[in-house]
Amino acid sequence: MKRLHHLISYFKKSPFESNLRMLIGYRTANVLLFQTALNHRSVKESPTENNERLEFLGDAIISSVVAEYLFKKYPYKGEGFLTEMRSKMVNRQQLNHIAIQMGLRRLTQFNKMDGGLKSSQIFGNTLEALVGAIYLDKKYDFTKNWIVEKMIQPYLFMDELEQIDINIKNKIIGWALKQGKQVDFVLAGEQLEGRRRLFTINVVLDGEVVASQKGYTKKDASQVAAQKAIEALGIV
Repeated sequence: MKRLHHLISYFKKSPFESNLRMLIGYRTANVLLFQTALNHRSVKESPTENNERLEFLGDAIISSVVAEYLFKKYPYKGEGFLTEMRSKMVNRQQLNHIAIQMGLRRLTQFNKMDGGLKSSQIFGNTLEALVGAIYLDKKYDFTKNWIVEKMIQPYLFMDELEQIDINIKNKIIGWALKQGKQVDFVLAGEQLEGRRRLFTINVVLDGEVVASQKGYTKKDASQVAAQKAIEALGIV
């Protein structure tokens, strides 16, 4: 009889576990980890109970997987193109859209009395935390395949993304104008490396260098330097 009760309890999963399995595609024994991944800080203030640490981890993993995916998909494209495509794929708005399409919104635990949160981009943050949890649960190779199969292939269409014009330089220039700051892209160096010219571009904000990048074209170097500056300044 005890064995029968044990089997019944094993197969009779909670609604959360059932919904989680549908979302991630497998049954996990580490339910608490995924509950943490789905807890916004508006309902759990402790860093050990909300998803901010997992969000940090997942963000890095998604960026790494997308970088490898683009590197292999576009073997003849330059660094600037790859950086711009990655920005199109993993920006906050895009991740939020993917999260909602996946059904992550109904599983995310947040303060529903806060009207601002409902229309915010916390669901993209939760998706990053979910990826962090999958990584801790199943390691990198599984997580990489999950990102490709569950995020990139169903929701990110490369042909369409290529047509979207996202000029990273314009983004930081626009931000600087709104902040009343002066931003310049300065050619800081030019040298020969083998038979090719290598350019160094500095992003200078109010006279201070905030990012620097080398590239074989000024455009590529500027785009990557701009992305570095955006990340360093926390521009969203």
